Amino acid sequence: MKLINDKITVKTNPKELNDITQTTIKHVSNANIKEGLCSLYIQHTSASLVIQENADPAVLRDIESFFKRIVPEESSFYEHDTEGPDDMPAHIRSLLTNTSLSIPIENSKLVLGTWQAIYLYEHRGHAYERSIHLSIIGD
Repeated sequence: MKLINDKITVKTNPKELNDITQTTIKHVSNANIKEGLCSLYIQHTSASLVIQENADPAVLRDIESFFKRIVPEESSFYEHDTEGPDDMPAHIRSLLTNTSLSIPIENSKLVLGTWQAIYLYEHRGHAYERSIHLSIIGD
């Protein structure tokens, strides 16, 4: 059994799903694991990780539109605004999504569906440099 821990750093685009699939695939390929598990964990409270469709860009735009409706940025709704009016809504968006993902590895490849991609979802209104802890375990 082999365990590899690494870090992925991503410069995000504001309020956008940033595709990290190819970066993750490279880490899995370099690990030389035939069968196992890839775990991703984002070390932030205003961004998240999701698996979503990668074929039609309209899907990603619709997801952002949906979040704008269910988590408005109107500052009168929130007490916490120390880091700006987009901070508390970003925390709520993160709460509604995922901070970690686990993806099986079979035959040295991530088991992703045909139209699936791994995204770092930036919930803030500015670009940031985000850190993702990556653990790969297997044989």
